[in-house]
Amino acid sequence: MKYDLYKDDLINICKTASTEDLEALSADIREFLVDKVSKTGGHIASNLGIVELSIALMKVFDSPKDKIIYDVGHQSYVHKILTGRAEGFDSLRKYKGMSGFPKSRESEHDVYETGHSSTSVSAAYGMAVARDLAGDDYQVTAVIGDGSFTSGIVYEALNNIGDNQTKMNIILNDNGMSISHNVGAMHKYLDKLRSSKRYDDAKSSVKTALNKVPVVGGPLKKGLKNSKEKLKYSVITTEGHVIESLGIKYFGPVNGYDINNMVNIIKAAAAYEGPTLIHVLTKKGKGYHWAEMYPRKFHGISAFDPKTGELLSKGGGASYSKVFGEKLTELASKDDKIVAIAAAMGTATGLIPFYEAHTERYFDVGIAEEHAVVFAAGLAKLGYKPVVAIYSSFLQRAFDYLIEDVALQNLHVIFAMDRAGLVGADGETHHGQFDISYMSMIPGMTILAAADGNQLAEMLEFAVDMEGPVAIRYPRGSSEGEHLRLRKFKGYNNVISEGTDVTILAVGAMLDEALAAADILKSKGYDVGVTNVAVIKPIDTSWSAIKSRVVATVEDNALIGGFGELFNAEYSDADFDIVNIGIPDQFIEHGDIASLRKICGMDAESIAEKVMEKL
Repeated sequence: MKYDLYKDDLINICKTASTEDLEALSADIREFLVDKVSKTGGHIASNLGIVELSIALMKVFDSPKDKIIYDVGHQSYVHKILTGRAEGFDSLRKYKGMSGFPKSRESEHDVYETGHSSTSVSAAYGMAVARDLAGDDYQVTAVIGDGSFTSGIVYEALNNIGDNQTKMNIILNDNGMSISHNVGAMHKYLDKLRSSKRYDDAKSSVKTALNKVPVVGGPLKKGLKNSKEKLKYSVITTEGHVIESLGIKYFGPVNGYDINNMVNIIKAAAAYEGPTLIHVLTKKGKGYHWAEMYPRKFHGISAFDPKTGELLSKGGGASYSKVFGEKLTELASKDDKIVAIAAAMGTATGLIPFYEAHTERYFDVGIAEEHAVVFAAGLAKLGYKPVVAIYSSFLQRAFDYLIEDVALQNLHVIFAMDRAGLVGADGETHHGQFDISYMSMIPGMTILAAADGNQLAEMLEFAVDMEGPVAIRYPRGSSEGEHLRLRKFKGYNNVISEGTDVTILAVGAMLDEALAAADILKSKGYDVGVTNVAVIKPIDTSWSAIKSRVVATVEDNALIGGFGELFNAEYSDADFDIVNIGIPDQFIEHGDIASLRKICGMDAESIAEKVMEKL
């Protein structure tokens, strides 16, 4: 390696080094990323693709005075290296280690925290307006991918920005894909822009030629401005240039690996007195053979062998997502009214088998959760059975539409809430810790929670024949529990054992922690019962017959608004005492699930301790 990424002043190197040296720095960073992420896991493909662009931004702009906002933020690894955090990669995404997303507490260079998609343009606009109101002078730049560019909030922002003509920069990092294949008219439009290199070549040739014409060359070049604009419109697309029609100056497409050209264009955009969009073409996984071949696999990956690209751990059994996708595919073979809807996460939510078997009934709407929910409502209104598969933390984005469009009309839409509860290494922005809270307040909403893969499959089969809206929540990872096979789900909860001292009501995947806590309590001489809470809402009215001294509710959801509060409201006058155990009223950092459950007081030892305190 030419550079010491731990000790060298990389920001200064970006500003002063030759192009050749910056290319060497790019190679060093790629080598570093593959080495480190192969040990810790993380989002590697997107970061390998954005190395030169990140360097060019540091060369042109003065961070942190100039504000650079990375949309989603999982592609900010290079930014972290350049801003002096290479040493943090040994603990990347580990408990108490460096986050895989921008975090202000880590560095002043992380000027805005991101984790969900498509918010960078709005945030950058807010910062640019704040700058102008304060009379300050600095650049504000949003770096957003083509996948994120499909989200509606981006166009709300562009509409506002183009109208107000606020000076700011948008860099569209276009690698042609996200976790799933990009979809929609905007994706097709970007395809046209990617093929518009003829325009750049033509414009450059005309400008070069006119510069050589003495006396009249300058006036002719100026006079042909309108002709050049017509050339741009006719070559890029017959429908007209969407970005510039919104009042935003377009630059590109630009080769994302030509540092000199990128620097020149970023400088030109920065000098423009108004909003700009620079369209940069990159390749996901650039420079690492396996990531280039399998960019989806290497989008977010656990530890792997850098030589072979193979995962070091194959995991413990089929994931909940895999079980969900295979069962839904099976059910759709018997019921042609079943439709699957994804929001740019079809692969991650296990829907590829459904797509392959029932292509005409599979709809990926892109990063547009709000649209997904209302689209499902329209299908349900006319007798179809839409199953909307979205991560718990992403479904929050569509909260209003869950109420107004689905529940208010009592439509039969099934929400498969993947990654419910604590998800681990992705941290605060990705934990599904609020879904019981925001779903349970909606009238008519049925909420189910799967304790294992078998129960998830049974719940899905049960749900497609229900009426009204229903949500099924299940966690990330292996669907195999340590408990014995539960009785087949038929719409009610499973009483596993009864106890006179305490009954533990364990929501969904918290069952194994509850059973382990029960063993600890039994070793202390207590008589303990455990119930698998498969149906969160409507609340089970049979629990009034519980004869235990104490009832403990255990859930992987926020305590506020969670199952425990529902239980308290229903049984406030009961003869037993109640203790609620769940995620406290705070955002939970990243780390392994076992560590996070412990700090939340949700592990078996903590559950037993809290129960004994109440007893």
